[in-house]
Amino acid sequence: MEFAEKETRFAARRLVWLQWGVVLVFLLLISGFWRLQILDPEYYTRLAERNHIKELPIPAPRGRILDRNGRVLVDNYPSFSIVAQWGDSKKLEEHLTGIAEGLGMEPAELARRIESARRKAPLRPILVREKASWQDVAFIEAHRSEYPGLDLMTVQTRLYPPNAFAAHLLGYVGEVSENDLDLPELALLEPGDSVGKAGIERQYSDILQGTDGARRVVVNTFGTEMAVLDARSPTPGKDLRLTIDYDLQAVAEQGFQEESGALIALDPRTGEVLALVSRPTFDPNLFTSGISRQDWVRLVTDPNNPLVNRAIQAQLAPGSIFKIILASAALESGVAREDTSFYCPGGASFYGRYFKCWQTKGHGRVNLHQAIVHSCDVFFYNLGKNLGVERIADYAGQFGLGRRTGIDLPHEEVGTVPSPEWKERVFREEWYAGETISLAIGQGALTVTPLQVAYSTGGIASGGYFARPRLVLPQELAARGRKVLPGAGVRVALQEATVAAVTDALYGVVNEGGTGGRARIAGLDVGGKTGTAQIASIKAARTAREAGLRLRDNAWFVGLAPRRNPEIVVVVLYQGGEHGYLAAPLARDVIKTYFDKKNGIRPQLAIQAEPNKQAAVLAPTASQVERSREGL
Repeated sequence: MEFAEKETRFAARRLVWLQWGVVLVFLLLISGFWRLQILDPEYYTRLAERNHIKELPIPAPRGRILDRNGRVLVDNYPSFSIVAQWGDSKKLEEHLTGIAEGLGMEPAELARRIESARRKAPLRPILVREKASWQDVAFIEAHRSEYPGLDLMTVQTRLYPPNAFAAHLLGYVGEVSENDLDLPELALLEPGDSVGKAGIERQYSDILQGTDGARRVVVNTFGTEMAVLDARSPTPGKDLRLTIDYDLQAVAEQGFQEESGALIALDPRTGEVLALVSRPTFDPNLFTSGISRQDWVRLVTDPNNPLVNRAIQAQLAPGSIFKIILASAALESGVAREDTSFYCPGGASFYGRYFKCWQTKGHGRVNLHQAIVHSCDVFFYNLGKNLGVERIADYAGQFGLGRRTGIDLPHEEVGTVPSPEWKERVFREEWYAGETISLAIGQGALTVTPLQVAYSTGGIASGGYFARPRLVLPQELAARGRKVLPGAGVRVALQEATVAAVTDALYGVVNEGGTGGRARIAGLDVGGKTGTAQIASIKAARTAREAGLRLRDNAWFVGLAPRRNPEIVVVVLYQGGEHGYLAAPLARDVIKTYFDKKNGIRPQLAIQAEPNKQAAVLAPTASQVERSREGL
């Protein structure tokens, strides 16, 4: 009897525990339903839909970049990218070796892409490969059931001109970086988006950048697309017309060949940049779908620095072209007149040191006009001594040196106009009088960019109006909704006599037996100035010679036509070109092309660089892919 009671009590306790267990299960079920149905139904609905609905982005094509006459400089072409939805990333990792082998990729590279995508943009599709080839497309279509997470996404890929035509001017696009996203103008972009990285592509990325679209599709368990639910079309970016003249750019490009240096041509009346070249250069097409590590290392470790835009970033001694500034300053300040003369025996002593003239036999007695025509150093040594470093620095600053011109390109450099205050601030040293003598002929610590030379020379020849250089006209920007900043140019008071004396001398440099005779063009009023600038001190040059090395001087030429109120100014820099007269023929060719076109004569070009002529053969089209699917 006692055993029966114990058994009954034990069974009752078990029944109580069982009842509480049932209650607990019901409570868990009810809480689960509550969470699914009441607390966050939309979240779980989206999770369910992702089992059979995919959303694929439709990247917006960027606006084209055109020259001043509407000729295409940068275009787009349709291609396919291979992407994987984020929800399939684990499966992608499981099949990493097979997918990499099928696409001809290294497994390590594919793994790096997956990890990068997971870190930067966890909610966006993983970009597996850009510019998919026919073989890549065939692999994806043939392995849909095995790799249902892989998809083809239609994209518009940037197409730049061949042969690195205008590369530094146009720039390139690339994936937005974390640092880019911190910039206010790029705050609306997301990781994985493309953005302009250099040149015009960066400066006007907000105009060229469109708005992406998307499409939602129904897929079966094998990942095959069954139906399109809806689609939001992308909004293309706006086309942008530059001030660049394709023909002048082509003449400048083909004239440089393999030399290092820069060329810039502009209309000083308006500041419109007509051509801009920098050498050595690079191929922007390398960046359109993510530059390879090998190509990037090759570019950034190249000692010739091909990524540097020398037209606006090369900060070099101007040599004798600085004599234009010095002559203008001397005339304006009253330190010299047109009939001021000095005797040149081939050199002269200043402050206990002997300074040579480039003409070792000397020029004899020369006035200001003759000194500019024949580039007499001794004349300008005396002029610099009489002016003094403070006035030289002051006028150089007024004429645009030592500051940015304001061109609409990123990363313009300022150069250096030395002065006693500058030297004290930078080196904590006093200014020595002998340094003024070197400064007078464009040597010493003075550095300028090719753009600054074009800006200052054009401004002086235009009577003191220094137009801000532009690659896109204000009206073009206003039509595309961009706020136009004020400040079209700077006015500096110059006497007509100063302008006449300097520009007549520049005409003489080219047409009166001066150092720039190779820039002469029959029937055109062309002026100019040559410049040769040392790249090392005398001591450093001597050391290099002793080591069997030859340091060649930089060669400059600035040309303009007509001599007063010019329509075009061209500056050519040849690094290691030794003599300025070697740069003169290229400036001559650009100036001649400008006036030939003005007179209806079409230039004969050795290069053709319009990108839209080659776009159609680069990648399979959407219709071709559809036909290939039907055959599978």
